[in-house]
Amino acid sequence: MPALLADWLARIETLHPKTIDLALERVGEVAHRMRLALPGVIFVVGGTNGKGSTCAMLEAILLAAGYRVGLYSSPHLVRFNERIRVRGREASDDAIVAQFEAVQAARGETPLTYFEFATLAALRLFTHEPLDAVILEVGLGGRLDAVNIVDADCAIVTSIDVDHAEYLGADRERIGWEKAHIFRSGRPAICSDPIPPASLVQYAGSIGADLWLCGRDFHYVGDRQQWSYRGRAQRRSSIAYPALRGANQLLNASGVLAALEALRERLPVSQQAVRQGLAQVELPGRFQVLPGLPTVVLDVAHNPHAVAHLASNLDSMGAGGRNYAVFGVMRDKDLDGIVAAVKDRFEAWFVTDLPGPRAASAAWIAARLQQAGVRAPPGRRENDDGAAGVKDDAGAKGAREGRPARIETHATPAAALAAARAAANPNDRIVVFGSFLTVADILATRASSPDPSSRRPR
Repeated sequence: MPALLADWLARIETLHPKTIDLALERVGEVAHRMRLALPGVIFVVGGTNGKGSTCAMLEAILLAAGYRVGLYSSPHLVRFNERIRVRGREASDDAIVAQFEAVQAARGETPLTYFEFATLAALRLFTHEPLDAVILEVGLGGRLDAVNIVDADCAIVTSIDVDHAEYLGADRERIGWEKAHIFRSGRPAICSDPIPPASLVQYAGSIGADLWLCGRDFHYVGDRQQWSYRGRAQRRSSIAYPALRGANQLLNASGVLAALEALRERLPVSQQAVRQGLAQVELPGRFQVLPGLPTVVLDVAHNPHAVAHLASNLDSMGAGGRNYAVFGVMRDKDLDGIVAAVKDRFEAWFVTDLPGPRAASAAWIAARLQQAGVRAPPGRRENDDGAAGVKDDAGAKGAREGRPARIETHATPAAALAAARAAANPNDRIVVFGSFLTVADILATRASSPDPSSRRPR
């Protein structure tokens, strides 16, 4: 068997003919052979967007409260080890390899996908740790996701929108029904989507789950300085905003506090732990602003719902110079919907190839952007020297109406970002988005050879 983690990761990609095979029979049978029994209170987190942020905030608060916490999330950005955390630290290569060996021994001839194999490894590692709480992030959907072999003490569904339609359905009602299957009878079921699909509410009722709805069972209000939470029986006031950027993070944070309220008898959490956890929480790639000039924003937004939030968060940053896009996406995503959310925001699009068979080529993306008629924001014009301005009456008319945005193709996200930096002025903003892989390449490149501009004072 492989000795190194990298070799194991290469091997488990080949154990099943499909990358995604939604079913619980195979992974459930192997889990039964492994006699997995998770310790502590178990949280399962699903949803279209906001899962990672919700898991990170829940982990940070529980750690601040002094609890021993295990976290399983996906996908990773730079290192596989990011997926499995124990007491706030990534699992070591040796620890993960030991779990992979155990999964391999138990599976026999049963084919497992990469995600199923990784999930079983994480569950086994947690089984052998003295943990007070375990947080498991659903990979795709809910009903047939490998994580759903676990019965959650509390399940959280963050937001619901159309993504992975070929697996989950083409509308929110069908997708909501799929995601609601992480709920369990008689146990807290939190939904932080302010407009939940009727299918989710109906399913929760049909199994007798204790459904907590945002706007009915818990609420939040905020001003420019702080925010407050009000649940069924608990209030938390004068809370600083989470360290994670974006107005939508209050929805995620309120869902976290609702889950903690629902389980307050088993996992009591002080107000100080809530404040400390939200102040210290970190999650790369979620509206992450890199140091240096021009401003570079990294966001893993890869569907229309997430990109609409990204656009809103950009507006909240205030006006500045021009905006440039570094963009790479999977071919099975709703590119038309993504582009519609930010169609007229960027002076130029630096589109990039990505690795893997699902990735859209830069040339394909560029053609679709041209068909969509992406335009630069009205009221501005790029002169030859890169400065914004208007030269003549014809130019003034074109600036007011907007003009076709420049589109360039590049082989890698790092190359696309380098081109965007070359085009941008210090007061401009570069937005890297469209896929986890797009952001991951930038973070991996920074880790191996940080860009000198990232060390310049802001």
